[in-house]
Amino acid sequence: MYRRTGFALIHKNPLQSVSERSDTINILRSRIIAIIIVAVIIVTVPVQLALALLGDRTLRMGDHGEDVQQLQRDLGYLGYPVGQVDGIYGWNTFQAVKSFQADSGLTVDGITGKTTAQQVIKQVSTPPKTDSSTVSNAGNDTVNPSRGGSFWTLSQGDIYDLARLVHGEARGESFEGKVAIVAVVLNRLESNKFGNSVKQIIFEPGAFTAVSDGQFYMEPDESSYQAVQAALRGWDPTGGAIYYWNPATATNKWVWSRPIINQIGKHVFAK
Repeated sequence: MYRRTGFALIHKNPLQSVSERSDTINILRSRIIAIIIVAVIIVTVPVQLALALLGDRTLRMGDHGEDVQQLQRDLGYLGYPVGQVDGIYGWNTFQAVKSFQADSGLTVDGITGKTTAQQVIKQVSTPPKTDSSTVSNAGNDTVNPSRGGSFWTLSQGDIYDLARLVHGEARGESFEGKVAIVAVVLNRLESNKFGNSVKQIIFEPGAFTAVSDGQFYMEPDESSYQAVQAALRGWDPTGGAIYYWNPATATNKWVWSRPIINQIGKHVFAK
């Protein structure tokens, strides 16, 4: 009796153990599958959003992704400063969108819906005029009329040199102050008194402190490029100046003979 009972106990427990293990494995397998499905959903959705193109979704404060970065680059090209192009829809991007919407006759809410996105893409895709004296007739272009709405077409090397000049001369100045530096170069180019190319004007001996002291050769930041694009699309905050200097550091007495027409940040601008 004892042996049979003992045998029954010994024989029965292994069967129960196998069954329990099988149930446990099935439960664990189901849970693992469920976890994998949830993980795939969690990972896939942000990736899809991050890879979205401008116009694929409505963008608001706090959003991030490649489409936000595209929006920031395009706004900077159009002359609307967004700060760092980091793919994050922050306060600077929000304000830039509002400014763009106001200039384009759109609802000003700082939200980049399909209509705003399409307008941004349309304006960026509109090719600039090749003649710098021609006024743009593209009614949807946002061009500051301070230079008569003129467009400039320069080489990538010229744009790089202008960005380096801005970074060296106006690092720490407001965006308007940075645009003003480019405007002076373009005004000199337009006057035909300082040289026939951007390079000639920038490298004229003693013309720019940043070239003389080597700061010109620093790598320009995104804001410097944005300032160049804003000036190339027609913004001249100086009012037509061909000279500028910092009154606190200027040593050339001759420049004070020039009529000052504006002051932006630490620089005064003159004709």
